[in-house]
Amino acid sequence: MPIPEDVTGDEIDKDVRQELQSLPKTLAEDVAKNLVMVARLIDEDPEGAYGYSKVALRLASRVAAVREAAGFAAYASQKYSEALAEFRAARRMTGTVDLWPVMADCERGLGRPEKALDMAGAPEVHKLDKAGQVEMRLVAAGARRDMGQLDAAIVTLQSPELASNSVQPWTARLRYAYADALLAAGRADEAREWFAKAVEADRDGSTDASDRLAELDGVEFVDALDEGELEETPQETETETETETAAAAETESGTETETESGTHAESESEAEAEQD
Repeated sequence: MPIPEDVTGDEIDKDVRQELQSLPKTLAEDVAKNLVMVARLIDEDPEGAYGYSKVALRLASRVAAVREAAGFAAYASQKYSEALAEFRAARRMTGTVDLWPVMADCERGLGRPEKALDMAGAPEVHKLDKAGQVEMRLVAAGARRDMGQLDAAIVTLQSPELASNSVQPWTARLRYAYADALLAAGRADEAREWFAKAVEADRDGSTDASDRLAELDGVEFVDALDEGELEETPQETETETETETAAAAETESGTETETESGTHAESESEAEAEQD
């Protein structure tokens, strides 16, 4: 797959670059460029990112960072079975548990929420950092909802992290998930409160909490194009009115001319009759 000229491969994290040092220099550079493309496209063009990940995987399948990148590209493309296989491979290579929550979410994607819940209760969860534990809680709540257990999903999300006023990278997503679960359970007033709190914490626009809040408040947004059309309408109406007025004036003028002509003709006829 083509690599843009502005991609050098130096954009990757130093930890990944260090992993690639086990490869010949030219090969390492090619792999690095493909990994850069995966990171660049994964949000906007998951399928494109997946394509570049397959190239990197073909070049260096024994590098853990490559297997992890391939897993995330497959995950973003909703290829959950493939993603799970890559995550498992990366975990075997590194021995870490960092990928445990996303592996559990792959189980959800494969229609196995019970398996995801089993993973949420596994010893590996205690080895996760705070961000990983919050992510695991989100996955577990999602699994509960998959199983139709709305009240259990709400309880799962209730935690010190949710109650905290401190804003962390995960805060907006946690509050959003809680609001969404409340709304699904028919608790609209509480849901509105938590969507508002999610908006407060969502500094980078990672959720559509503001849209959900506006929807609950009955606020409708007008598209910019529609506004432009609305602005043009009065002008068009005014022009049409002017045209109609001008046409009416011309008609009236023509009528007056015809009347004057008719009157003049009648006068001439009467004069001729008197002379006779």
